[in-house]
Amino acid sequence: MKVIGAGLGRTGTLSTQAALEELGFGPCYHMEELLMKHPEHADTWVDALHGRPVDWKTFFKDYQATVDYPGCNYYQALMAVYPDAKVILNVRDPEKWYESAYQTIYAINKAIPSWIWLLNRQRAKFREIVGDQIWKRQFGDFENREASIEIFVKHNEAVKQYVPPDRLLVFDVKQGWAPLCEFLGVPIPQDKPFPHLNDTAEFRKRVRIVRLIRWLVPLMVILVPASVIALFIYRRRK
Repeated sequence: MKVIGAGLGRTGTLSTQAALEELGFGPCYHMEELLMKHPEHADTWVDALHGRPVDWKTFFKDYQATVDYPGCNYYQALMAVYPDAKVILNVRDPEKWYESAYQTIYAINKAIPSWIWLLNRQRAKFREIVGDQIWKRQFGDFENREASIEIFVKHNEAVKQYVPPDRLLVFDVKQGWAPLCEFLGVPIPQDKPFPHLNDTAEFRKRVRIVRLIRWLVPLMVILVPASVIALFIYRRRK
């Protein structure tokens, strides 16, 4: 592990992941790695959530970096395991961060129906990792805008206080390649714009799809059997 991301979600972490991998610091772990590629990793994150021992070196043996949730909430533990790793704190205007988080990762968490977690026991642990750790333990009531922004700001300040200055880059993705490359000691990629991924508009499309599924599947569960019964009755009467 060469780079530890301490910035919370919706601070340009997916763009930072792509940038780090472009610079040779990949694979880089991100929440989407857990959600989309490795649901089996949920066991480790649940252990970490409940304070049980985690062998981070074994878990991250195939990764050179981590950003976003859930890793950002364990930056102190990871720094102890990887004393030579550098730390990147992704930051963003707190007001804009809240609006983005509220409309995307919080909205999709609310939109996911509870029954969906029953379909797969392993994926059911995602609810514990995301719902319990982020929305309940870290923020408590994300509907409370002022309190949530205060928690966001306090997290960033805590990182700045904890991480030695020579190991820390406070990074806004709007700054582009220059500060990131200087911090990591690598050349700036030529003729390659800095990645800009997973913007709010793109994420909101996902939220709309999840909301559609939330209502469409139960409706189909009702309509399909009803249609079969109606067809059976119709044929019996003929």
